[in-house]
Formats: sequence, C-alpha cells, structure tokens
Amino acid sequence: MTDTATPTADIPAIPEPQVRERPAQSISGGLALLLGLVGLIAGVGLIFAGAAVAAEHKGAGSTALIVAGIVVILTALITMGGLNMVAPGEARVVQLFGRYRGTIRTDGLRWVNPLTSREKISTRVRNHETAVLKVNDAYGNPIELAAVVVWKVEDTAQAMFEVDDFLEFVATQTEAAVRHIAIEYPYDAHDEDGLSLRGNAEEITEKLAIELHARVEAAGVRIIESRFTHLAYAPEIASAMLQRQQAGAVVAARRQIVDGAVGMVEAALARITEEQIVELDEERKAAMVSNLMVVLCGDRAPQPVLNTGTLYQ
Repeated sequence: MTDTATPTADIPAIPEPQVRERPAQSISGGLALLLGLVGLIAGVGLIFAGAAVAAEHKGAGSTALIVAGIVVILTALITMGGLNMVAPGEARVVQLFGRYRGTIRTDGLRWVNPLTSREKISTRVRNHETAVLKVNDAYGNPIELAAVVVWKVEDTAQAMFEVDDFLEFVATQTEAAVRHIAIEYPYDAHDEDGLSLRGNAEEITEKLAIELHARVEAAGVRIIESRFTHLAYAPEIASAMLQRQQAGAVVAARRQIVDGAVGMVEAALARITEEQIVELDEERKAAMVSNLMVVLCGDRAPQPVLNTGTLYQ
C-alpha cells in the first residue's frame, strides 16, 4: 500500500516552552500540623497566663505574656497556612510572588512555604469528544465526522503557564486536527492504493494522534488515544453516494463471480480431457464454455434444453 507523509504543513509552529515542571520543595505535613497545633495551644496558654497575672498583679509582665501569646498564635496560623492536601490524580503548582517554584505531586498532607500560592490541577486521564463537524474531504465531498481524544496533563508547569487555558486549548486544537485530517484524505479512495477515511481507519487515526501530539505538546498534554466516533457523508449527498457504493459492491461481486466461474470452467475442461470422457473440438469447447459461463454467472436458474440432434444441426 502506498503511504503518504504525515501532513504537517498546517501545524502551527509552537514556540519552545519557557518553563518545565520540576518538584517543589515540600515536607510531610504531619510534623508541620503537629507544630502548628502545639503553637496554638502554647499561644492560648500564654494569653491565659497573662490574663491570670494581670488579675493578680497589674504590670507590664502580663501584657508581655498576652502579646507573646498572640504572636505565637499568629505564627502558628501562618505556618499551618502552608499545609496542602493533595489527592491521588492531582497536583499543586507552587508560585512565590509570581515565580514558578515547582509542583507537588506526592499525595497526602504536604507543607510548603506559606507565602506561596498553590494552584490545583488535575493529572487524571480525560476524554474530549468533538461535536459533529461538517467538512469537505480531499475530493470536495461534504462529510460529517467527530472524534474522541483521551489525554492527560503530563507537564503541569506548561499546562499552567504556556497557554491561557489548557482545556480550551486542547478542545480547539483537537477540532483543528480533525478538520485538517478530513480535508487531506477522501472518504472513499477511487484507487486501491490510496488512503481513505473509511477504508483505512487505523492508519488515519494514527496520523490524527501524531498531529494532535504535535499541536498540544506545548501545553504539556500527552495524547493517549484518538478515535473517530462518527464518519458519514453529509445528508445532501448521502443518497447519491450510497448508490455509488452499491454500484461498486455489485461490480466487485460480479468480478468475483466471473473469476470463480472461469476457474470452474477451466477445471471442468481439464478433467474432461484428462479422463477422456468425451473428445471435444475447439468449436464444441467454445459452446461448452459459453453454456457453463451462462449457467454459473446468470442471475436466474437456467432452463434445460434437450438437443435431439447434433451441435451442427
């Protein structure tokens, strides 16, 4: 089968990513949570102690205890603000004053610098199914097609910072790739060596996956699988194309019937000659071939005719 190169002329030239994912500096959140609770308890204790001292002996010592208690509580609260609960299939993109500081992928309770901001992003496998698109194939025939793409976020930093909205980006680029593939190949190829959307589904979907990967790689997205879920001629030409397909099927069936009939006639003549059942000259062979071809290739059951004379009368 003659294959064509993967169409890349219409794939946009995506600039090289400015940032790539790296692990963020984080520790287990259990110790941080324990220290924060201890700080809260200690701060509350200092405040009560200061209040007790103030009740018994008015002086600067009680005020210092109360202020120290408030400072300890605020410090504990700020420290506990760095706690993050990361579920399986999720990640946290960490930024400090607008700069990317890494990604937390370890699930569970984690602690990072409380002054950072953490953006949640899903790393689970997702499906995106396009709407039914109406385009013209390589022959200019209007067709309808839709596709489903299975994908996941591979690089959280690129997904967050390289594109404005990676969900919308994947949806738009998927539709663009499906349209591009549709106009590059015909629905049905006129020659046997050409690729077609209907006759070479595996090859076409592989090319679709390659083009999708090239289009969404900048967003840190990995394409797992892509498949056409709907493929048909547009309603305005569906009837005419159905007649064309039926005619092609009839011609193919007739060709197969004729090929089989020729083989059977050859076998019959060879066996008659080999076993010397009857001796046939060229004219009788021609008549026998004609009769057998009519019987084997005809649409209706043959009507027997008894010849009481000879072939020449």
